[in-house]
This record gives sequence, C-alpha cells and structure tokens, in this order.
Amino acid sequence: MDLRSGQTLAVVGESGSGKSTLARAITGLLPPRSGTIRFAGRELSRDLAGRSKDDLRELQMIYQMADVAMNPRHTVGQIIGRPLEFYFGLKGEAKQKRIQALLDEIEMGRGFADRYPAELSGGQKQRVCIARALAAKPRLIICDEVTSALDPLVADGILKLLLDLQKVEGVADLFITHDLATVKAIADSIAVMYRGAVVRYGAKSDVLAPPYDDYTDLLLSSVPEMRLGWLEEVIASRRMESAGN
Repeated sequence: MDLRSGQTLAVVGESGSGKSTLARAITGLLPPRSGTIRFAGRELSRDLAGRSKDDLRELQMIYQMADVAMNPRHTVGQIIGRPLEFYFGLKGEAKQKRIQALLDEIEMGRGFADRYPAELSGGQKQRVCIARALAAKPRLIICDEVTSALDPLVADGILKLLLDLQKVEGVADLFITHDLATVKAIADSIAVMYRGAVVRYGAKSDVLAPPYDDYTDLLLSSVPEMRLGWLEEVIASRRMESAGN
C-alpha cells in the first residue's frame, strides 16, 4: 500500500482481518514477520526501540477508546503539552501558547486546558487525542476506529475536523474502520483486508466499482440500506419464515 501527503487511505475489513495489527506494525509497536515499512524515502526499523525520535514524532496514532488513551490524573493541558516538551523542548509560556493554539485548532477554545478527562464528553476527549497527535507535527496520523464509540452526530463532527486539519496541515491519514459510509465520505484510496492480507486495493472509485472479488462483494452487500419501510420488510420476512416452519 502507498499513502501520500494530504491523502486518506481507508483500511477496511471485518473484525479480526488484521487492520489494527497493520497499524501496530507501521508504528513499531508490533514487529512484522516479513516485508518492509518505508516512510519518507527511508526504511523504518521493524521495532520501536530501533526508531529515531523523528520517526516516533512523524507517525502518530489516535486510538479507538479515548478514555484509555489518556491519563485520568492529567489535565488536558498536561496531556497536550507532553509531546511539545518531549519532541520540541517547549516549556513555560511558549508551551502554554502552543497548547492554547492546538485547543483553538480543535475548536475547544479557552477554559479546557485545566479540565480533566472525566470532565469532558466523548467527542471532546477524542478531540484532545487529536490535538495531542497534532502537537508532534506528524506527517502521518493513524486513526484506529476513532469514531466507532461516538454517536453519529459527534462522529460526523470528528470526521469533519480531521478532514479540515488535513487540508491545513497536509498530513496523511490512515483511517482504520469497518464503516463503509465513512469510507465513502473521506477516503482517497481503500485497502480491503481479509485474514491478514490485502485482497483489494486502489483508488476509492476503483475499489467501490464492480467487478468485485467474493470477499469485497460480501463486505459491500453487508451494509444496511436505510430506506423507508426496511424494518417492516424484515419483520414480514421473518413472520413468513416462522409460518413456513
């Protein structure tokens, strides 16, 4: 798979297909059994210990569950400020100004830096995780099911924020999801995974156009079609099946 600056690659597939394992291999959290990971023209070390500080900074990851991705005893300011100090050595007033600028960028504004995660909504927590990733000035952000734990309206806001930030920052996004509606809305290219392998890959317009391989066809056909009367049709069908038995 290839991913260029300012573009979004969606990795889709059923649970257990290898999406999150792929993300961990790219970030160095899990060494791959074979193959290579090339980033900005250089081959990355297979494990985290062998990567430089710039390697760590330029590849950031946003996790599915924001609650377990943040220290509950740290304030929002401390959470966002940690990468600023670790990667850039920012301290004092310079660090505080950058924290506030990042909060403005994720549309949370003033008054949030002193709050703790328990005082935030689900969407606000995920925005803080996005700000923490952006604090490192990454070139690639891996989003692992970042909207699956959010209600549709909040999830839509998070997706819009990620796309807007991508336009401003030029960052590449690798978006792991099982939600094909999301894929259609944000992806430039798509990789379909099955049992740890990529079975279909290319531009969104190509991957979502027939003819399909069997697995992609099954994956696309499994998406529910929200149309008027669909529930009544399902109930009627089940009643007919019960009557036949």
